[in-house]
Amino acid sequence: MKKLMTCLLALVLVLSLTACGGKNDDSSNSGDDSNAPSVEDASTGDETNSGDDAAPGEFTTVEPGKLHMSTNAAFPPYEMITDDGSFEGIDVEVAEAIAEKLGLELVVDDMGFNAALTAVQQGQSDIAMAGITVNEKRLAVMDFSDSYATGVQVVIVKEGSAIQSIDDLSNADMIGCQAETTGYIYASAPVDDPDAPGYGEDHVTAYDTGALAVMALVNDQIDAVIIDNEPAKAFVAANEGLTILDTEYAVEDYAIGFAKGNDALREAVNAAVAELKADGTFQAIVDKYITAE
Repeated sequence: MKKLMTCLLALVLVLSLTACGGKNDDSSNSGDDSNAPSVEDASTGDETNSGDDAAPGEFTTVEPGKLHMSTNAAFPPYEMITDDGSFEGIDVEVAEAIAEKLGLELVVDDMGFNAALTAVQQGQSDIAMAGITVNEKRLAVMDFSDSYATGVQVVIVKEGSAIQSIDDLSNADMIGCQAETTGYIYASAPVDDPDAPGYGEDHVTAYDTGALAVMALVNDQIDAVIIDNEPAKAFVAANEGLTILDTEYAVEDYAIGFAKGNDALREAVNAAVAELKADGTFQAIVDKYITAE
């Protein structure tokens, strides 16, 4: 009887709204939630593969119930491979926390840096996290989350090198960088580029990973390596005779990459990151890998 009365009351309410010319739109009572879907409201599980049938505010993923992250796991302390073949690092743990917030299981797809960006553009992965900075070229083919970390580009040289400052890089015969990274883009730019003067492509060698660039420096094949600060510290610690110049080369913000137009997933991830920062989870992950100096 109680259930019957509830149904009758609901029917009367619907009829009264129709008679008044009202529109049956749940969003009219949504308040702040109308701006962006909360983490709890986002679709998960098998519904994530609903494609174009997804309702407004719901997101889709490449594989039902999972969040695929493309990355280049050779960028400590953000992403790296452990001795047992698993993945760890700031980006990996943050992505795991995001996936948990969204009710998904994280899948890490390791590949080259440029391939990681291409994978998300082509819908082969849901997000790209690999210490990715936002620039105009990438914005033309990808969308990005809010910034979640700051990356500082520095220069590694051999101890006793003639290169003692950023200005001395113009005298280097060859500079090494990881391909398609901010360091490579800046360094390989033409000398007379008004926006980002570099050293020209003839004076920059691109390597598949930062580790290969550092090894080339160790073997005297190049004069310097431009790379992010945290990986630089790890490489210097692991290779005797290397040092980091005191002056920063560039400062950039890291963000998470998405396929163009995947706004529902991007908004859900932004909401998850905001929650992780607010409850201290994000900082705890960073502190685990980067100690205060």
